[in-house]
Amino acid sequence: MEVLKERILKEGVVASDQVLKLDGLLNHQVDPELTMEMGREFAARFREENITRVVTVESSGIAIGFATALELGVPLVFARRKKTLLADPDALCERVPSFTKGIVTDIMLSRQFIHEHDRVLFIDDIIANGDAARGMVKIIQRSGAELVGFGVAVEKCFQAGARTIREQGIRVESLVRISSLTDGKIEFAE
Repeated sequence: MEVLKERILKEGVVASDQVLKLDGLLNHQVDPELTMEMGREFAARFREENITRVVTVESSGIAIGFATALELGVPLVFARRKKTLLADPDALCERVPSFTKGIVTDIMLSRQFIHEHDRVLFIDDIIANGDAARGMVKIIQRSGAELVGFGVAVEKCFQAGARTIREQGIRVESLVRISSLTDGKIEFAE
């Protein structure tokens, strides 16, 4: 997706050889036009799959997940990272480390919003090591729903996350693939 590549080159901040900050695009500020374009692209790639729900993990995946769900005409469900007083005590839960936050958190998805008959599309903003993504995959599988695919805006190919999802036989569609952040330079994979 050329427009996303251009924006990453213009606004992305390489924090290290492993970390790319996209706060102005995906993680702190959301560009509605770009986000809707990403949603349209994911919807086009998965339209023939008869998706019944889009799922994501709070919070950075919500905007892109919403745009995708809107285009597909299905609900968006997001896994929470913090338990609240109103949380479903029977929620599907998985403990996952966070690469960017450097902590371990629980992701929780209420059984009320995912069912055995669902065909689920998982959408996220960035995949690095893939811990949260693998946790979400486990939650979807335990729900009995069918995981049709995983759409990610930015895949860091030099980290194992997307590869480990593909190795499970799951279709992964990335809008942009980054092959390196070495020496502060963003390099895209073909």
